[in-house]
Amino acid sequence: MAEVIRMPKMSDTMEEGVIAEWHKKVGDEIKSGDILAEVETDKATMDMEAYQEGTLLYIGVEKGDAVPVDGIMAIVGNPGEDYKSLLENGSNDAPAAEAPVVEEAAPAKEPAKPAAKAPKPAASTEKINATVIRMPKMSDTMEEGVLVSWQKKIGDKVASGDILAEVETDKATMELEAYEEGTLLFTGIEEGESVPVNGIIAVIGEEGANFKALIDRENGEETSDDEPAEIETVTPETEAKSQETVHAEDSGDRIKASPLARRLAEEKGIDLSSVEGSGDNGRIVKRDVDEFKPAAKAASPAPEPAKTAPAPAKAPEAAPAGNYEDLPVSQMRKTIARRLSDSLFTAPHFYLTMEINMDKAMALRPTLNAVSPAKISFNDMVIKACALALRQHPAVNSAWLGDKIRRYDYVNIGVAVAVEDGLLVPVVRDADKKTLSVISGEVKEYAGKAKDKKLQPKDWEGNTFSISNLGMFGIDEFTAIINPPDACILAVGTIKQVAAFKEDGSVYPVNIMKVTLSCDHRVVDGATGSSFLQTVKKLLEEPMSMLV
Repeated sequence: MAEVIRMPKMSDTMEEGVIAEWHKKVGDEIKSGDILAEVETDKATMDMEAYQEGTLLYIGVEKGDAVPVDGIMAIVGNPGEDYKSLLENGSNDAPAAEAPVVEEAAPAKEPAKPAAKAPKPAASTEKINATVIRMPKMSDTMEEGVLVSWQKKIGDKVASGDILAEVETDKATMELEAYEEGTLLFTGIEEGESVPVNGIIAVIGEEGANFKALIDRENGEETSDDEPAEIETVTPETEAKSQETVHAEDSGDRIKASPLARRLAEEKGIDLSSVEGSGDNGRIVKRDVDEFKPAAKAASPAPEPAKTAPAPAKAPEAAPAGNYEDLPVSQMRKTIARRLSDSLFTAPHFYLTMEINMDKAMALRPTLNAVSPAKISFNDMVIKACALALRQHPAVNSAWLGDKIRRYDYVNIGVAVAVEDGLLVPVVRDADKKTLSVISGEVKEYAGKAKDKKLQPKDWEGNTFSISNLGMFGIDEFTAIINPPDACILAVGTIKQVAAFKEDGSVYPVNIMKVTLSCDHRVVDGATGSSFLQTVKKLLEEPMSMLV
């Protein structure tokens, strides 16, 4: 009996997986334990083993496609076995196949309306030869993607596996591979535009296929409240008429607009009847709302547009102040902004700053490096000191979970690593039990993986405390935003030589490093955080104590 293979949840934060590579093709024999595919999350690529035996009958997603957790990926069964019923009952990835079933069932229940709805199933039959390409979810935090460049243009032949476009997500710029063969009939967005996850970006099919009707149906499925009226009015006999009435004449009737365009228009206070749609059959899409300029209606005698004209007129006034450039926000930057804003405005931060004498640490480091297999940095010493201090202060090694505080029995230190256009935080696990040389080796390895985007889930998950070090940039001190779900993060500044005074008034140099502990007041109080910093200070000022 045929069985469905679904996308497994490969980490506690995973919501989607991208098929990086298929290692089996339709018709291949599959054995339990065989590597079926490579699945990529936003930060890792992992092997997915087959858990069933049989013949690979169906592949529902091609290389480069995103699949939600528990979404159908493939079907394994006996050769020649009928598996289509499994797709109809359980797939969320084949809307084109589901719509005709619903539409054909309606005339059977309501014989009085076959004339009005008969043309719709006929159109659906034609549209089998074209497939809508939607924006895949390429990472667990992705909400939209920016189309960086099209690698194909309308009219080009597309083969399965061809690079269709480059898409920028919140983590990286990735190639979007075609999973259908045919001709590129339609591109719905321009280069540089953003598209929400699952938004329509293109149509691939046979030359001459009625892709406009397919897009209408796909958009119609998204506005189910208006679907019955659209089905009855948009028929072959009235199609030409409907195309004429969807513009200005539609102001008194139903306005054809995508759900995203409606939402954006509502947020911006834009009257959709004033917007000219550029989509198929005059449908208003996101691009139309984004590019809508109320000031252009100043020439119209209509009183309402005249009221909105002064507001946009203010924008050009700022231009004479000087030249400037508006840069698009990358997806990674959007995610950082969202997560850290949530942290800063949700967790009540307070900050504790302390000076640490690093003279003995600086004297010990050359001795350690003379025998260490990996070069030990001052940051490695800070990681070790914090790990040992967390063992003594378990209240700091905790997390706020809303209705409870979780206190960890293990110490995992997250180390912030700067990468192009963002920040990643690989984790040194059980740092309190590791030597300085082991910590040094792991941090260097993780930093390389982070910059190459080759971190695995086990490398970035499970931190209980975080450290951010800007000392190598000459920063004396700074405050860091807590990395959820941690209760604290330590900001480390540079080591700076300053003047100190002996009891007799004589001056001598001392090497000082400033650290600032950001604390979540829901978990950690001032006295608790201060005690933790005192322990860190003691360990770093007497670094030999970390080695015994």
